[in-house]
Amino acid sequence: MKVMKEMQQKPPYAMIAILFVGAFIAFLNNTLLNVALPTIMHEFDVKPTVVQWLTTGYMLINGILIPASAFFVQRFSNRKLFITAMVFFTAGTLLAAMAPAFGVLIAARMIQAVGSAMMMPLLMNVMLTAFPIERRGAAMGMFGLVMILAPAIGPSLSGFILEHAEWRALFEIILPFAVIVLLFAIFKLRNITPNSKVKLDVFSLILSSIGFGALLYGFSTAGDKGWDALIVYGTIIIGFVALVLFVWRQLRLEEPMLDVRIYKYPMFTLSSIISIVVSAAMFSGMILTPLYVQTIRGISPFHSGLLMLPGALAMAIMSPITGKIFDKYGARILAIIGLTITAAATHYMSEFTQDTDYYYIMGIYTLRMFGMSMVMMPIMTNGLNQLPMNMNPHGTAMNNTLQQVSGAIGSAIFLTIMNARMESSAERLASAAATAGNMPTTQEGLAQFQVDLGMKAMLEGINYTFFIATLVTVVALVLSLFVRRVKVNKES
Repeated sequence: MKVMKEMQQKPPYAMIAILFVGAFIAFLNNTLLNVALPTIMHEFDVKPTVVQWLTTGYMLINGILIPASAFFVQRFSNRKLFITAMVFFTAGTLLAAMAPAFGVLIAARMIQAVGSAMMMPLLMNVMLTAFPIERRGAAMGMFGLVMILAPAIGPSLSGFILEHAEWRALFEIILPFAVIVLLFAIFKLRNITPNSKVKLDVFSLILSSIGFGALLYGFSTAGDKGWDALIVYGTIIIGFVALVLFVWRQLRLEEPMLDVRIYKYPMFTLSSIISIVVSAAMFSGMILTPLYVQTIRGISPFHSGLLMLPGALAMAIMSPITGKIFDKYGARILAIIGLTITAAATHYMSEFTQDTDYYYIMGIYTLRMFGMSMVMMPIMTNGLNQLPMNMNPHGTAMNNTLQQVSGAIGSAIFLTIMNARMESSAERLASAAATAGNMPTTQEGLAQFQVDLGMKAMLEGINYTFFIATLVTVVALVLSLFVRRVKVNKES
């Protein structure tokens, strides 16, 4: 306890910097690849549903390993865990850069995912251990900057690199940084997180892997295969049943792999609910905005990435600032202001037209991300502050897992809403045109009419989905009224 107090008075900034850089390149590498998927699909001659496994497989490994991170963080030292994670990530990056076949590239991505899955939970636990509660907001704000900045610059950086080099350069650029971080970790990293000889319940690991893995896969493939596909609703049902059994088993174990009893703490429970709702709304914007900009407005992927960059940068810059405000005033005022701004901006996005100005879109999107920057980390940190120190690994593991799952579920549901609205709008517009006698008679005119009708229907679908996202954000705003500042629980 004395050592921990001394460390909190003078946190190990050099060591935390090593962890930050490692987490940054892991997050960056994940988003770099998204823009390159069409290029990789063409080179290896694979279908879109197959190339998507480069991101789906990565996400599945994260969904399987993050719930188990509570065990790993408690059982192994932060030094050993981080070095192991960086070895996996570096090996996966090297293999991806040299991949001679698509199957090898998928394997490389999954090896990378084994390393990156441990990064976020490990870094969050180190931050909670190294800083006293009155400085946690600023510390977690800096963590939020790393978590947000990497995905923010990823698409634009990837687009720039792909204009001047082949897709392998995306891994070749990351590789030397991964090696440097690994070497620094070997020679400079020391242990600060407490460890205990907890035992891994293998059956719990199997249940969580099936549960979270099946749910993520089911919801992630719903947009492509449709909700009526057996593989979609079948995996979702299997995942749900496995998770029910997983929770039941955790409540019966003396040393659970992921302790669900953390939900007896009301502020942590509330923070989880708000985070799930906000994550779902945030992912709607990250998917629908590029779809609107590129399909409706005809803007290139690179300039689409540039349009979204100021918003992501605003979110990253605000993260440490909101952290300091949180330390002084708590999460409630930040969440109320942030969600009010987010709801208003999302409402304005539901009114986009076929010729909305590029910079107006950029401004509204930036305002939306600015509002969200006041919510995520403060709410999450407020919830974690109520947990006893020995439950921090379980709290961070649960938060990170729910972010993965709510992102996948939110994306699938919002895309389903958009598609349903598109279909009904297309039928209504076609019927109205036929009734008014405005249907073209020539083949060329009919083709153009169908294109215009499709664009109008998609725009209505996107606008309606943003309207639903506004209502979802308002739900989070109402929930934030019940947030209260908590005192740290000193149980160990």
